[in-house]
Amino acid sequence: MFFALLLITFALALGVSALVAKLFDKSIGAILSRIIADDISSAWQRFVRFALIVVGISGGVRIYQLERYLEEDSPNLSPERWTLEVYRTVIETLQSMAWALLLFFLFALLAYVLVRRGEGRRDSFVSKPLI
Repeated sequence: MFFALLLITFALALGVSALVAKLFDKSIGAILSRIIADDISSAWQRFVRFALIVVGISGGVRIYQLERYLEEDSPNLSPERWTLEVYRTVIETLQSMAWALLLFFLFALLAYVLVRRGEGRRDSFVSKPLI
Protein backbone atom coordinates (compact mmCIF):
# COMPACT_ATOMS: atom_id res chain seq x y z
CA MET A 1 0.00 0.00 0.00
CA PHE A 2 2.88 2.37 0.71
CA PHE A 3 4.18 2.16 -2.85
CA ALA A 4 0.73 2.80 -4.27
CA LEU A 5 0.36 5.85 -2.03
CA LEU A 6 3.80 7.12 -3.05
CA LEU A 7 3.09 6.68 -6.76
CA ILE A 8 -0.36 8.25 -6.55
CA THR A 9 0.86 11.27 -4.60
CA PHE A 10 3.74 11.69 -7.06
CA ALA A 11 1.45 11.46 -10.08
CA LEU A 12 -1.05 13.83 -8.51
CA ALA A 13 1.62 16.37 -7.58
CA LEU A 14 3.09 16.12 -11.09
CA GLY A 15 -0.32 16.65 -12.68
CA VAL A 16 -1.23 19.61 -10.49
CA SER A 17 2.23 21.15 -11.00
CA ALA A 18 2.05 20.74 -14.77
CA LEU A 19 -1.43 22.29 -14.84
CA VAL A 20 -0.42 25.31 -12.76
CA ALA A 21 2.80 25.77 -14.76
CA LYS A 22 0.74 25.69 -17.97
CA LEU A 23 -1.74 28.23 -16.57
CA PHE A 24 1.04 30.70 -15.71
CA ASP A 25 3.24 29.97 -18.74
CA LYS A 26 1.89 32.81 -20.88
CA SER A 27 2.25 35.39 -18.10
CA ILE A 28 5.75 34.25 -17.25
CA GLY A 29 6.71 34.36 -20.92
CA ALA A 30 5.39 37.90 -21.33
CA ILE A 31 7.21 39.11 -18.23
CA LEU A 32 10.49 37.49 -19.18
CA SER A 33 10.35 38.74 -22.76
CA ARG A 34 9.77 42.28 -21.43
CA ILE A 35 12.54 42.14 -18.86
CA ILE A 36 15.15 40.23 -20.83
CA ALA A 37 13.99 41.29 -24.32
CA ASP A 38 16.18 38.75 -26.04
CA ASP A 39 15.96 35.26 -27.52
CA ILE A 40 17.21 33.87 -24.23
CA SER A 41 13.90 34.71 -22.55
CA SER A 42 12.35 31.51 -23.96
CA ALA A 43 15.11 29.47 -22.32
CA TRP A 44 14.47 31.23 -19.02
CA GLN A 45 10.76 30.58 -19.44
CA ARG A 46 11.44 26.86 -19.89
CA PHE A 47 13.67 26.89 -16.80
CA VAL A 48 11.00 28.64 -14.70
CA ARG A 49 8.42 26.09 -15.88
CA PHE A 50 10.77 23.25 -14.89
CA ALA A 51 11.50 24.86 -11.52
CA LEU A 52 7.79 25.28 -10.84
CA ILE A 53 7.15 21.61 -11.52
CA VAL A 54 10.04 20.54 -9.29
CA VAL A 55 8.88 22.84 -6.48
CA GLY A 56 5.33 21.55 -6.82
CA ILE A 57 6.37 17.90 -6.68
CA SER A 58 8.74 18.41 -3.77
CA GLY A 59 6.05 20.30 -1.88
CA GLY A 60 3.28 17.84 -2.69
CA VAL A 61 5.08 14.57 -2.08
CA ARG A 62 6.08 14.89 1.54
CA ILE A 63 8.53 12.02 1.98
CA TYR A 64 9.07 12.70 5.68
CA GLN A 65 5.31 12.38 6.24
CA LEU A 66 5.05 9.21 4.15
CA GLU A 67 7.90 7.58 6.08
CA ARG A 68 5.60 7.04 9.03
CA TYR A 69 3.77 4.36 7.02
CA LEU A 70 7.00 2.33 6.93
CA GLU A 71 7.26 2.05 10.71
CA GLU A 72 6.03 -1.07 12.50
CA ASP A 73 3.35 0.77 14.43
CA SER A 74 2.26 2.75 11.37
CA PRO A 75 -1.27 4.08 10.96
CA ASN A 76 -3.62 2.03 8.84
CA LEU A 77 -4.13 3.25 5.27
CA SER A 78 -7.90 3.36 5.40
CA PRO A 79 -10.01 5.04 2.71
CA GLU A 80 -10.33 8.09 4.95
CA ARG A 81 -6.56 8.34 5.32
CA TRP A 82 -6.13 7.93 1.54
CA THR A 83 -8.54 10.81 1.00
CA LEU A 84 -6.66 12.93 3.51
CA GLU A 85 -3.29 12.16 1.89
CA VAL A 86 -4.61 12.99 -1.59
CA TYR A 87 -6.08 16.25 -0.28
CA ARG A 88 -2.81 17.13 1.47
CA THR A 89 -0.90 16.42 -1.73
CA VAL A 90 -3.03 18.82 -3.76
CA ILE A 91 -2.97 21.56 -1.12
CA GLU A 92 0.77 21.28 -0.41
CA THR A 93 1.55 21.27 -4.14
CA LEU A 94 -0.50 24.41 -4.71
CA GLN A 95 0.94 26.09 -1.63
CA SER A 96 4.56 25.49 -2.60
CA MET A 97 3.90 26.64 -6.15
CA ALA A 98 2.14 29.76 -4.89
CA TRP A 99 5.23 30.69 -2.84
CA ALA A 100 7.52 30.05 -5.82
CA LEU A 101 5.33 32.17 -8.10
CA LEU A 102 5.14 34.93 -5.51
CA LEU A 103 8.94 35.07 -5.33
CA PHE A 104 9.23 35.01 -9.11
CA PHE A 105 6.74 37.84 -9.56
CA LEU A 106 8.34 39.94 -6.80
CA PHE A 107 11.77 39.66 -8.41
CA ALA A 108 10.23 40.22 -11.84
CA LEU A 109 8.56 43.39 -10.57
CA LEU A 110 11.87 44.62 -9.21
CA ALA A 111 13.59 43.84 -12.51
CA TYR A 112 10.79 45.55 -14.44
CA VAL A 113 11.20 48.71 -12.38
CA LEU A 114 14.95 48.69 -13.01
CA VAL A 115 14.45 48.16 -16.75
CA ARG A 116 11.92 51.01 -16.91
CA ARG A 117 14.25 53.30 -14.99
CA GLY A 118 17.09 52.45 -17.38
CA GLU A 119 14.87 53.12 -20.39
CA GLY A 120 13.81 56.47 -18.93
CA ARG A 121 17.39 57.57 -18.43
CA ARG A 122 18.36 56.43 -21.91
CA ASP A 123 15.44 58.31 -23.48
CA SER A 124 16.23 61.51 -21.59
CA PHE A 125 19.90 61.25 -22.59
CA VAL A 126 19.02 60.77 -26.28
CA SER A 127 16.51 63.66 -26.33
CA LYS A 128 18.99 66.24 -24.94
CA PRO A 129 20.65 68.39 -27.61
CA LEU A 130 24.44 68.24 -27.85
CA ILE A 131 25.57 71.89 -27.72
